[in-house]
Amino acid sequence: MERVRVRFAPSPTGPLHLGGVRTALYDYLFAKHNGGDFILRIEDTDTQRYVEGSEEYIMEALEWIGMIPDESPKHGGPYGPYRQSERRAIYDQYTAQILETDYAYLAFDTPEELDQIRAEYEARGEVFAYNYETRQRLKNSISLPEQEVERLLQEKMPYVIRFKMPLDRGVNLKDIIRGKFSVNTNTLDDKVLVKNDGMPTYHFANIIDDHEMKITHVIRGEEWLPSMALHVLLYEAMGWKAPEFAHLSLILKPEGKGKLSKRDGDKFGFPVFPLNFKDPNTGKVSIGYREEGYFPEAFINMVALLGWSPADNKEMISLEEMIEEFDLHKVHKAGARFSAEKAKWFNQQYLQIMSNEHIIPAFKRILSENCIEVSDDKALRIIAIMKERAIFIKDIYEEGKYFFHSPESYQEKAVKKVWSPETRDLMQILKNQISTLDFKSKSLKEQFQHLAEEKGMGMGKIMMPLRLCLVGELKGPDIPELMEIIGKEESLFRISQAIETLK
Repeated sequence: MERVRVRFAPSPTGPLHLGGVRTALYDYLFAKHNGGDFILRIEDTDTQRYVEGSEEYIMEALEWIGMIPDESPKHGGPYGPYRQSERRAIYDQYTAQILETDYAYLAFDTPEELDQIRAEYEARGEVFAYNYETRQRLKNSISLPEQEVERLLQEKMPYVIRFKMPLDRGVNLKDIIRGKFSVNTNTLDDKVLVKNDGMPTYHFANIIDDHEMKITHVIRGEEWLPSMALHVLLYEAMGWKAPEFAHLSLILKPEGKGKLSKRDGDKFGFPVFPLNFKDPNTGKVSIGYREEGYFPEAFINMVALLGWSPADNKEMISLEEMIEEFDLHKVHKAGARFSAEKAKWFNQQYLQIMSNEHIIPAFKRILSENCIEVSDDKALRIIAIMKERAIFIKDIYEEGKYFFHSPESYQEKAVKKVWSPETRDLMQILKNQISTLDFKSKSLKEQFQHLAEEKGMGMGKIMMPLRLCLVGELKGPDIPELMEIIGKEESLFRISQAIETLK
Protein backbone atom coordinates (compact mmCIF):
# COMPACT_ATOMS: atom_id res chain seq x y z
CA MET A 1 0.00 0.00 0.00
CA GLU A 2 1.27 3.48 -0.91
CA ARG A 3 2.60 5.46 2.07
CA VAL A 4 0.42 8.47 2.89
CA ARG A 5 2.26 11.78 2.45
CA VAL A 6 0.63 15.18 2.89
CA ARG A 7 2.02 18.68 2.80
CA PHE A 8 1.16 22.00 4.35
CA ALA A 9 2.39 24.59 1.88
CA PRO A 10 1.89 28.18 3.10
CA SER A 11 3.24 31.31 1.47
CA PRO A 12 5.40 33.57 3.69
CA THR A 13 3.23 36.60 3.02
CA GLY A 14 2.23 37.29 6.63
CA PRO A 15 1.23 35.49 9.84
CA LEU A 16 -0.49 32.12 9.86
CA HIS A 17 -4.25 32.63 9.91
CA LEU A 18 -6.71 30.45 11.83
CA GLY A 19 -7.74 28.85 8.52
CA GLY A 20 -4.13 27.97 7.77
CA VAL A 21 -3.72 26.44 11.22
CA ARG A 22 -6.77 24.26 10.62
CA THR A 23 -5.44 23.12 7.22
CA ALA A 24 -2.10 22.23 8.80
CA LEU A 25 -3.87 20.40 11.64
CA TYR A 26 -6.05 18.33 9.32
CA ASP A 27 -2.97 17.52 7.22
CA TYR A 28 -1.15 16.42 10.36
CA LEU A 29 -4.05 14.37 11.76
CA PHE A 30 -4.65 12.62 8.44
CA ALA A 31 -0.96 11.77 8.05
CA LYS A 32 -0.55 10.46 11.59
CA HIS A 33 -3.85 8.54 11.55
CA ASN A 34 -2.62 6.69 8.46
CA GLY A 35 0.96 6.22 9.67
CA GLY A 36 2.23 8.67 7.05
CA ASP A 37 4.36 11.81 6.75
CA PHE A 38 3.54 15.47 7.36
CA ILE A 39 5.64 17.82 5.24
CA LEU A 40 6.04 21.59 5.54
CA ARG A 41 6.87 23.29 2.24
CA ILE A 42 7.31 27.04 1.94
CA GLU A 43 5.86 28.40 -1.33
CA ASP A 44 7.83 31.62 -1.62
CA THR A 45 7.78 32.31 -5.36
CA ASP A 46 5.63 35.44 -4.89
CA THR A 47 8.52 37.74 -4.02
CA GLN A 48 6.40 40.90 -4.27
CA ARG A 49 4.15 39.82 -1.37
CA TYR A 50 6.92 38.30 0.77
CA VAL A 51 6.84 39.51 4.39
CA GLU A 52 10.04 39.23 6.39
CA GLY A 53 9.80 36.89 9.36
CA SER A 54 6.76 35.00 8.06
CA GLU A 55 8.55 31.70 7.48
CA GLU A 56 10.02 31.69 10.99
CA TYR A 57 6.58 32.59 12.35
CA ILE A 58 4.96 29.61 10.59
CA MET A 59 7.52 27.16 11.94
CA GLU A 60 7.32 28.56 15.49
CA ALA A 61 3.50 28.42 15.42
CA LEU A 62 3.48 24.76 14.37
CA GLU A 63 5.98 23.91 17.11
CA TRP A 64 3.91 25.74 19.76
CA ILE A 65 0.84 23.76 18.72
CA GLY A 66 2.82 20.53 18.85
CA MET A 67 2.79 19.63 15.15
CA ILE A 68 6.42 19.02 14.25
CA PRO A 69 6.80 18.32 10.51
CA ASP A 70 8.56 15.13 9.46
CA GLU A 71 10.21 17.10 6.65
CA SER A 72 10.66 20.87 6.34
CA PRO A 73 13.19 23.60 5.57
CA LYS A 74 14.25 23.40 9.21
CA HIS A 75 14.33 19.62 9.63
CA GLY A 76 15.38 18.64 6.09
CA GLY A 77 14.32 15.41 4.41
CA PRO A 78 14.90 13.24 1.34
CA TYR A 79 12.87 15.39 -1.09
CA GLY A 80 14.30 18.87 -0.43
CA PRO A 81 14.83 21.68 -0.84
CA TYR A 82 11.59 22.57 0.93
CA ARG A 83 11.50 26.20 -0.19
CA GLN A 84 10.24 26.81 -3.72
CA SER A 85 12.78 29.61 -4.23
CA GLU A 86 15.53 26.97 -3.93
CA ARG A 87 14.00 24.56 -6.46
CA ARG A 88 14.62 26.52 -9.67
CA ALA A 89 16.75 23.80 -11.31
CA ILE A 90 13.95 21.27 -10.77
CA TYR A 91 11.37 23.63 -12.27
CA ASP A 92 13.54 24.38 -15.31
CA GLN A 93 13.73 20.66 -16.05
CA TYR A 94 9.94 20.27 -16.05
CA THR A 95 9.37 23.53 -17.91
CA ALA A 96 11.37 22.11 -20.80
CA GLN A 97 9.40 18.86 -20.52
CA ILE A 98 5.92 20.41 -20.71
CA LEU A 99 6.95 22.54 -23.71
CA GLU A 100 7.52 19.29 -25.59
CA THR A 101 3.85 18.40 -25.15
CA ASP A 102 0.77 19.95 -26.76
CA TYR A 103 -0.33 21.33 -23.37
CA ALA A 104 1.81 24.50 -23.27
CA TYR A 105 2.82 27.41 -25.47
CA LEU A 106 4.82 30.64 -25.39
CA ALA A 107 2.93 33.93 -25.08
CA PHE A 108 4.74 37.18 -25.97
CA ASP A 109 1.89 39.58 -25.17
CA THR A 110 3.08 42.47 -23.03
CA PRO A 111 1.10 43.50 -19.93
CA GLU A 112 0.27 46.78 -21.68
CA GLU A 113 -1.13 44.97 -24.70
CA LEU A 114 -3.28 42.72 -22.52
CA ASP A 115 -4.54 45.71 -20.53
CA GLN A 116 -5.60 47.39 -23.75
CA ILE A 117 -7.47 44.28 -24.90
CA ARG A 118 -9.24 44.01 -21.52
CA ALA A 119 -10.28 47.65 -21.79
CA GLU A 120 -11.71 47.04 -25.28
CA TYR A 121 -13.76 44.10 -23.98
CA GLU A 122 -15.00 46.09 -20.99
CA ALA A 123 -16.08 48.90 -23.32
CA ARG A 124 -18.30 46.36 -25.07
CA GLY A 125 -19.61 45.05 -21.75
CA GLU A 126 -17.67 41.80 -22.08
CA VAL A 127 -15.04 40.03 -19.98
CA PHE A 128 -11.73 39.12 -21.58
CA ALA A 129 -10.24 35.67 -21.06
CA TYR A 130 -7.05 34.28 -22.61
CA ASN A 131 -8.54 31.01 -23.86
CA TYR A 132 -9.49 28.82 -26.82
CA GLU A 133 -11.50 31.67 -28.38
CA THR A 134 -8.87 34.41 -28.14
CA ARG A 135 -5.48 32.67 -28.25
CA GLN A 136 -5.50 32.47 -32.06
CA ARG A 137 -5.70 36.29 -32.29
CA LEU A 138 -3.02 37.03 -29.70
CA LYS A 139 0.77 37.10 -29.83
CA ASN A 140 1.83 33.55 -29.00
CA SER A 141 3.47 30.48 -30.46
CA ILE A 142 0.08 29.07 -31.53
CA SER A 143 -1.01 32.06 -33.60
CA LEU A 144 2.39 33.26 -34.90
CA PRO A 145 4.38 31.65 -37.74
CA GLU A 146 7.30 29.53 -36.55
CA GLN A 147 9.82 31.98 -38.05
CA GLU A 148 8.27 34.87 -36.12
CA VAL A 149 8.49 32.92 -32.88
CA GLU A 150 12.17 32.19 -33.57
CA ARG A 151 12.81 35.88 -34.26
CA LEU A 152 11.19 36.96 -31.04
CA LEU A 153 13.23 34.42 -29.11
CA GLN A 154 16.47 35.55 -30.75
CA GLU A 155 15.62 39.15 -29.87
CA LYS A 156 15.10 37.95 -26.26
CA MET A 157 11.53 39.18 -26.26
CA PRO A 158 10.02 38.45 -22.78
CA TYR A 159 7.43 35.70 -22.74
CA VAL A 160 5.38 33.61 -20.37
CA ILE A 161 4.40 29.98 -20.76
CA ARG A 162 0.66 29.32 -20.73
CA PHE A 163 -1.30 26.12 -20.34
CA LYS A 164 -3.20 25.17 -23.48
CA MET A 165 -6.60 24.26 -22.13
CA PRO A 166 -8.17 21.40 -24.16
CA LEU A 167 -11.24 22.32 -26.18
CA ASP A 168 -14.76 21.44 -24.95
CA ARG A 169 -13.82 18.59 -22.69
CA GLY A 170 -15.55 17.47 -19.51
CA VAL A 171 -13.07 16.89 -16.69
CA ASN A 172 -14.46 14.48 -14.12
CA LEU A 173 -13.25 15.35 -10.63
CA LYS A 174 -13.54 13.70 -7.22
CA ASP A 175 -13.10 15.47 -3.89
CA ILE A 176 -12.98 13.47 -0.64
CA ILE A 177 -15.18 16.02 1.16
CA ARG A 178 -17.39 17.30 -1.66
CA GLY A 179 -17.86 14.20 -3.80
CA LYS A 180 -17.85 13.99 -7.59
CA PHE A 181 -18.39 16.84 -10.06
CA SER A 182 -17.45 17.78 -13.60
CA VAL A 183 -15.95 20.91 -15.19
CA ASN A 184 -16.03 21.78 -18.90
CA THR A 185 -12.70 23.09 -20.17
CA ASN A 186 -14.40 25.80 -22.22
CA THR A 187 -15.14 27.59 -18.94
CA LEU A 188 -11.43 27.76 -18.07
CA ASP A 189 -8.72 30.07 -19.36
CA ASP A 190 -5.11 29.41 -20.36
CA LYS A 191 -3.35 30.05 -17.05
CA VAL A 192 0.24 31.26 -16.94
CA LEU A 193 2.46 28.36 -15.86
CA VAL A 194 5.84 30.09 -16.01
CA LYS A 195 6.40 33.83 -15.54
CA ASN A 196 8.70 35.91 -17.72
CA ASP A 197 11.48 35.58 -15.13
CA GLY A 198 11.47 31.81 -15.63
CA MET A 199 9.89 31.02 -12.25
CA PRO A 200 6.75 28.89 -12.28
CA THR A 201 3.45 30.20 -10.92
CA TYR A 202 1.72 28.47 -8.03
CA HIS A 203 -0.25 26.23 -10.39
CA PHE A 204 2.79 24.65 -12.03
CA ALA A 205 5.20 24.73 -9.08
CA ASN A 206 2.83 23.06 -6.67
CA ILE A 207 2.08 20.08 -8.93
CA ILE A 208 5.80 19.65 -9.67
CA ASP A 209 6.61 19.76 -5.95
CA ASP A 210 3.76 17.42 -5.02
CA HIS A 211 4.93 14.93 -7.65
CA GLU A 212 8.60 15.20 -6.63
CA MET A 213 7.76 14.90 -2.93
CA LYS A 214 5.43 11.92 -3.57
CA ILE A 215 2.39 13.66 -2.06
CA THR A 216 -0.60 11.30 -2.01
CA HIS A 217 -3.30 13.66 -0.67
CA VAL A 218 -3.74 17.41 -1.07
CA ILE A 219 -5.79 19.03 1.72
CA ARG A 220 -6.37 22.75 1.19
CA GLY A 221 -8.93 25.54 1.42
CA GLU A 222 -11.98 25.73 -0.83
CA GLU A 223 -10.57 28.84 -2.53
CA TRP A 224 -8.46 26.39 -4.58
CA LEU A 225 -11.45 24.33 -5.73
CA PRO A 226 -11.79 26.29 -9.04
CA SER A 227 -8.16 25.39 -9.83
CA MET A 228 -8.62 21.66 -9.30
CA ALA A 229 -9.47 20.91 -12.94
CA LEU A 230 -6.36 22.74 -14.14
CA HIS A 231 -4.17 20.86 -11.67
CA VAL A 232 -5.62 17.48 -12.66
CA LEU A 233 -4.99 18.33 -16.33
CA LEU A 234 -1.43 19.37 -15.50
CA TYR A 235 -0.81 15.97 -13.95
CA GLU A 236 -2.19 14.43 -17.12
CA ALA A 237 0.00 16.64 -19.29
CA MET A 238 3.10 15.54 -17.40
CA GLY A 239 2.08 11.89 -17.43
CA TRP A 240 1.85 11.70 -13.64
CA LYS A 241 -0.68 10.21 -11.24
CA ALA A 242 -2.66 12.95 -9.48
CA PRO A 243 -3.03 12.88 -5.70
CA GLU A 244 -6.43 12.74 -4.03
CA PHE A 245 -7.93 16.13 -3.16
CA ALA A 246 -9.90 17.43 -0.19
CA HIS A 247 -11.05 21.06 -0.10
CA LEU A 248 -11.94 22.51 3.30
CA SER A 249 -14.83 24.91 3.82
CA LEU A 250 -14.36 28.43 5.15
CA ILE A 251 -14.08 29.47 8.78
CA LEU A 252 -16.84 32.05 9.06
CA LYS A 253 -17.19 35.30 10.99
CA PRO A 254 -18.87 35.06 14.43
CA GLU A 255 -22.13 36.32 12.92
CA GLY A 256 -21.90 33.55 10.31
CA LYS A 257 -21.68 35.61 7.11
CA GLY A 258 -18.40 35.79 5.23
CA LYS A 259 -14.87 34.53 5.83
CA LEU A 260 -13.23 35.22 9.20
CA SER A 261 -10.54 37.88 8.76
CA LYS A 262 -7.95 39.82 10.71
CA ARG A 263 -10.31 42.81 10.63
CA ASP A 264 -12.90 40.80 12.57
CA GLY A 265 -10.33 40.13 15.26
CA ASP A 266 -9.33 43.79 15.40
CA LYS A 267 -12.97 44.86 15.51
CA PHE A 268 -14.16 42.50 18.23
CA GLY A 269 -10.93 42.08 20.17
CA PHE A 270 -10.06 38.43 19.65
CA PRO A 271 -6.97 36.87 18.01
CA VAL A 272 -7.05 35.20 14.60
CA PHE A 273 -3.35 34.25 14.64
CA PRO A 274 -1.67 31.59 16.82
CA LEU A 275 1.19 33.90 17.91
CA ASN A 276 1.75 37.64 18.12
CA PHE A 277 2.86 39.10 14.79
CA LYS A 278 4.51 42.46 14.31
CA ASP A 279 4.04 43.87 10.83
CA PRO A 280 7.53 44.87 9.63
CA ASN A 281 6.07 47.65 7.49
CA THR A 282 3.69 49.32 9.94
CA GLY A 283 5.10 48.11 13.25
CA LYS A 284 1.55 47.18 14.33
CA VAL A 285 1.28 44.07 16.49
CA SER A 286 -1.54 41.59 15.94
CA ILE A 287 -2.26 39.66 19.13
CA GLY A 288 -1.84 35.88 19.14
CA TYR A 289 -3.50 33.07 21.08
CA ARG A 290 -0.24 32.13 22.80
CA GLU A 291 0.35 35.64 24.12
CA GLU A 292 -3.30 35.96 25.16
CA GLY A 293 -2.68 33.05 27.50
CA TYR A 294 -4.31 30.16 25.66
CA PHE A 295 -2.97 26.67 26.21
CA PRO A 296 -1.85 25.07 22.92
CA GLU A 297 -4.01 22.03 23.79
CA ALA A 298 -7.12 24.22 24.18
CA PHE A 299 -6.34 26.20 21.04
CA ILE A 300 -5.88 23.14 18.85
CA ASN A 301 -8.99 21.48 20.35
CA MET A 302 -11.01 24.55 19.38
CA VAL A 303 -9.53 24.67 15.86
CA ALA A 304 -10.09 20.94 15.23
CA LEU A 305 -13.84 21.25 15.81
CA LEU A 306 -14.21 24.10 13.29
CA GLY A 307 -15.45 21.74 10.60
CA TRP A 308 -14.99 18.24 12.01
CA SER A 309 -16.87 16.21 14.62
CA PRO A 310 -15.33 13.29 16.52
CA ALA A 311 -17.37 10.31 17.70
CA ASP A 312 -20.28 11.07 20.04
CA ASN A 313 -19.76 14.79 19.28
CA LYS A 314 -17.47 15.09 22.30
CA GLU A 315 -15.86 18.48 22.70
CA MET A 316 -12.81 17.86 24.87
CA ILE A 317 -10.37 15.84 22.79
CA SER A 318 -6.58 15.54 22.95
CA LEU A 319 -4.25 15.59 19.95
CA GLU A 320 -3.64 11.86 20.42
CA GLU A 321 -7.39 11.18 20.40
CA MET A 322 -7.81 13.35 17.31
CA ILE A 323 -5.16 11.30 15.51
CA GLU A 324 -6.96 8.11 16.50
CA GLU A 325 -10.36 9.31 15.25
CA PHE A 326 -9.67 11.66 12.34
CA ASP A 327 -11.42 10.91 9.06
CA LEU A 328 -11.56 13.31 6.12
CA HIS A 329 -14.94 11.88 5.14
CA LYS A 330 -16.34 13.34 8.38
CA VAL A 331 -15.15 16.87 7.64
CA HIS A 332 -18.15 19.16 7.10
CA LYS A 333 -18.95 20.67 3.71
CA ALA A 334 -20.56 23.76 5.23
CA GLY A 335 -18.60 26.66 6.67
CA ALA A 336 -17.77 26.63 10.39
CA ARG A 337 -18.72 29.68 12.44
CA PHE A 338 -15.99 30.93 14.74
CA SER A 339 -16.87 31.85 18.33
CA ALA A 340 -14.47 33.81 20.53
CA GLU A 341 -16.52 32.82 23.59
CA LYS A 342 -16.21 29.14 22.70
CA ALA A 343 -12.45 29.57 22.37
CA LYS A 344 -12.35 30.96 25.91
CA TRP A 345 -14.57 28.12 27.10
CA PHE A 346 -12.09 25.56 25.82
CA ASN A 347 -9.23 27.28 27.62
CA GLN A 348 -11.23 27.41 30.83
CA GLN A 349 -11.95 23.69 30.61
CA TYR A 350 -8.28 22.86 30.15
CA LEU A 351 -7.32 25.13 33.03
CA GLN A 352 -9.77 23.37 35.34
CA ILE A 353 -8.48 19.87 34.56
CA MET A 354 -4.83 20.91 34.76
CA SER A 355 -3.09 20.11 38.05
CA ASN A 356 -2.37 23.10 40.28
CA GLU A 357 1.28 22.05 40.47
CA HIS A 358 1.55 22.20 36.68
CA ILE A 359 0.30 25.80 36.69
CA ILE A 360 2.86 27.09 39.23
CA PRO A 361 5.74 27.89 36.79
CA ALA A 362 3.54 29.93 34.41
CA PHE A 363 1.80 31.67 37.31
CA LYS A 364 5.10 32.61 38.95
CA ARG A 365 6.38 33.97 35.62
CA ILE A 366 3.37 36.30 35.49
CA LEU A 367 4.04 37.37 39.09
CA SER A 368 7.72 37.95 38.30
CA GLU A 369 6.74 40.16 35.36
CA ASN A 370 4.83 42.24 37.93
CA CYS A 371 7.84 42.32 40.30
CA ILE A 372 6.27 39.84 42.72
CA GLU A 373 8.13 36.85 44.14
CA VAL A 374 6.35 34.20 46.20
CA SER A 375 7.09 30.68 47.41
CA ASP A 376 5.72 27.67 45.54
CA ASP A 377 3.55 26.89 48.57
CA LYS A 378 1.91 30.33 48.54
CA ALA A 379 1.47 30.22 44.75
CA LEU A 380 -0.14 26.80 45.05
CA ARG A 381 -2.63 27.99 47.68
CA ILE A 382 -3.64 31.02 45.59
CA ILE A 383 -4.06 28.88 42.47
CA ALA A 384 -6.25 26.43 44.37
CA ILE A 385 -8.53 29.25 45.54
CA MET A 386 -8.70 31.23 42.29
CA LYS A 387 -8.48 28.67 39.50
CA GLU A 388 -12.17 27.86 39.19
CA ARG A 389 -12.94 31.55 38.61
CA ALA A 390 -10.33 31.93 35.85
CA ILE A 391 -10.25 31.47 32.08
CA PHE A 392 -6.51 32.11 31.74
CA ILE A 393 -3.63 31.71 34.18
CA LYS A 394 -3.17 35.48 34.05
CA ASP A 395 -6.71 35.84 35.46
CA ILE A 396 -5.54 34.21 38.68
CA TYR A 397 -3.28 37.22 39.17
CA GLU A 398 -5.58 39.86 37.68
CA GLU A 399 -8.60 38.72 39.71
CA GLY A 400 -6.54 38.05 42.82
CA LYS A 401 -4.31 41.10 43.05
CA TYR A 402 -5.48 41.55 46.65
CA PHE A 403 -3.24 38.62 47.57
CA PHE A 404 -0.25 40.80 46.71
CA HIS A 405 -1.33 44.44 47.01
CA SER A 406 -3.22 46.32 49.71
CA PRO A 407 -6.20 48.36 48.43
CA GLU A 408 -5.30 51.66 46.78
CA SER A 409 -8.94 52.76 46.99
CA TYR A 410 -12.27 51.48 48.25
CA GLN A 411 -15.30 50.89 46.08
CA GLU A 412 -17.72 53.73 46.78
CA LYS A 413 -20.82 51.57 46.55
CA ALA A 414 -19.35 49.03 48.98
CA VAL A 415 -18.34 51.76 51.46
CA LYS A 416 -21.87 53.15 51.51
CA LYS A 417 -23.27 49.68 52.05
CA VAL A 418 -21.11 48.37 54.91
CA TRP A 419 -19.12 51.24 56.51
CA SER A 420 -20.13 53.53 59.36
CA PRO A 421 -18.57 55.03 62.51
CA GLU A 422 -19.76 51.94 64.39
CA THR A 423 -18.13 49.69 61.79
CA ARG A 424 -14.89 51.60 62.16
CA ASP A 425 -14.92 50.99 65.92
CA LEU A 426 -15.77 47.32 65.34
CA MET A 427 -12.79 46.87 63.01
CA GLN A 428 -10.50 48.47 65.66
CA ILE A 429 -11.74 45.97 68.24
CA LEU A 430 -11.29 43.11 65.77
CA LYS A 431 -7.76 44.23 64.96
CA ASN A 432 -6.82 44.26 68.65
CA GLN A 433 -8.32 40.82 69.26
CA ILE A 434 -6.64 39.05 66.35
CA SER A 435 -3.21 40.69 66.74
CA THR A 436 -2.16 37.99 69.21
CA LEU A 437 -3.47 35.02 67.17
CA ASP A 438 -1.31 32.57 65.17
CA PHE A 439 -3.16 33.63 61.99
CA LYS A 440 -4.30 30.22 60.94
CA SER A 441 -7.66 30.28 59.21
CA LYS A 442 -9.30 28.08 61.86
CA SER A 443 -8.20 30.36 64.74
CA LEU A 444 -9.30 33.46 62.83
CA LYS A 445 -12.72 32.02 62.05
CA GLU A 446 -13.26 31.10 65.72
CA GLN A 447 -12.33 34.63 66.80
CA PHE A 448 -14.75 36.18 64.26
CA GLN A 449 -17.55 33.95 65.57
CA HIS A 450 -16.67 34.84 69.18
CA LEU A 451 -16.83 38.59 68.39
CA ALA A 452 -20.17 38.18 66.60
CA GLU A 453 -21.64 36.39 69.63
CA GLU A 454 -20.16 38.98 71.99
CA LYS A 455 -21.71 41.84 70.02
CA GLY A 456 -24.95 39.97 69.34
CA MET A 457 -24.71 40.41 65.57
CA GLY A 458 -24.63 38.25 62.48
CA MET A 459 -21.30 37.22 60.95
CA GLY A 460 -22.03 39.36 57.88
CA LYS A 461 -21.80 42.51 59.98
CA ILE A 462 -18.18 41.63 60.66
CA MET A 463 -17.09 39.82 57.51
CA MET A 464 -18.36 42.33 54.94
CA PRO A 465 -16.54 45.39 56.33
CA LEU A 466 -13.47 43.21 56.99
CA ARG A 467 -13.54 42.14 53.35
CA LEU A 468 -13.71 45.81 52.38
CA CYS A 469 -10.61 46.49 54.50
CA LEU A 470 -8.64 43.62 52.96
CA VAL A 471 -9.78 43.75 49.32
CA GLY A 472 -11.19 47.24 48.76
CA GLU A 473 -14.52 45.86 47.55
CA LEU A 474 -17.00 43.14 48.46
CA LYS A 475 -15.47 40.26 46.51
CA GLY A 476 -12.81 37.65 47.02
CA PRO A 477 -12.31 34.25 48.65
CA ASP A 478 -12.96 33.01 52.17
CA ILE A 479 -11.67 35.75 54.51
CA PRO A 480 -9.82 33.57 57.08
CA GLU A 481 -8.02 31.78 54.27
CA LEU A 482 -7.12 35.09 52.57
CA MET A 483 -5.72 36.45 55.85
CA GLU A 484 -3.67 33.31 56.48
CA ILE A 485 -2.12 33.60 53.01
CA ILE A 486 -1.27 37.32 53.17
CA GLY A 487 -0.11 36.99 56.76
CA LYS A 488 -0.57 38.81 60.05
CA GLU A 489 1.50 41.91 59.32
CA GLU A 490 -0.20 42.62 56.00
CA SER A 491 -3.70 41.87 57.34
CA LEU A 492 -3.31 44.20 60.32
CA PHE A 493 -1.84 46.88 58.07
CA ARG A 494 -4.83 46.74 55.71
CA ILE A 495 -7.31 46.95 58.56
CA SER A 496 -5.44 49.95 60.00
CA GLN A 497 -5.28 51.58 56.59
CA ALA A 498 -9.06 51.25 56.15
CA ILE A 499 -9.74 52.60 59.66
CA GLU A 500 -7.54 55.62 58.90
CA THR A 501 -8.82 56.21 55.36
CA LEU A 502 -12.55 55.58 55.75
CA LYS A 503 -13.33 58.27 58.32
